[in-house]
Amino acid sequence: MRAFNFSEVLTLLLLATVWTIVLSLVALIGGGILGLLVTMLRISKNRVLSTVSRFFIAFIQGTPLLMQLFIIFFGIPILLGFDVPAFLSASIALILYSAAYLADIWRGSIESIPKAQWEAGTALGLSWMQQFTYVILPQAVKVSIPPTIGFAVQVIKNTSLTSIIGYVELTRQGQILNNVTFRPFTIFAMVGAIYFAVCYPLSLYSKRLEAKLTLASR
Repeated sequence: MRAFNFSEVLTLLLLATVWTIVLSLVALIGGGILGLLVTMLRISKNRVLSTVSRFFIAFIQGTPLLMQLFIIFFGIPILLGFDVPAFLSASIALILYSAAYLADIWRGSIESIPKAQWEAGTALGLSWMQQFTYVILPQAVKVSIPPTIGFAVQVIKNTSLTSIIGYVELTRQGQILNNVTFRPFTIFAMVGAIYFAVCYPLSLYSKRLEAKLTLASR
């Protein structure tokens, strides 16, 4: 046990926050790229592709993220015979998790656009891809921004689960510091305050943006 030093503890927690944000960005960027692909497969007229994407979304959403972390972190070494670093395991799990939820958000945004918009594109002689790119997508992007930002907040908070496989993000750093200072209330109050400082502005921005877009659509 060592003496509690506020400035030292805060510095270590803020450094861990950087790794939390890095992991969140990896998850959102990677998940966004994969999620866009899954979205396109989901709205595809090809039944096989649509079914595959639907199963992927249902499986990821229907199983706990913690279980997915365990499967990747412990399962890959068993199947492939080599260890996977905690950061890589956490990244893969969170990318798949983000892709499934973002694909559902974006599919819903696309399907929320009135069918008349597609019909108008057809009447103008546009191909399906042209209709999607120039008519549907710009409107769907506006609809999808608020829930996408809201989901980003969930990803940031869910990075805390990666502490269970040894990735040293904010929650894990809090556990480590608590083990050496035995000041759980103070340590985790600081951890909670940092999560709040990161997540609350995003949540607030998401709500304001949603209200603004709703008002503009009237």
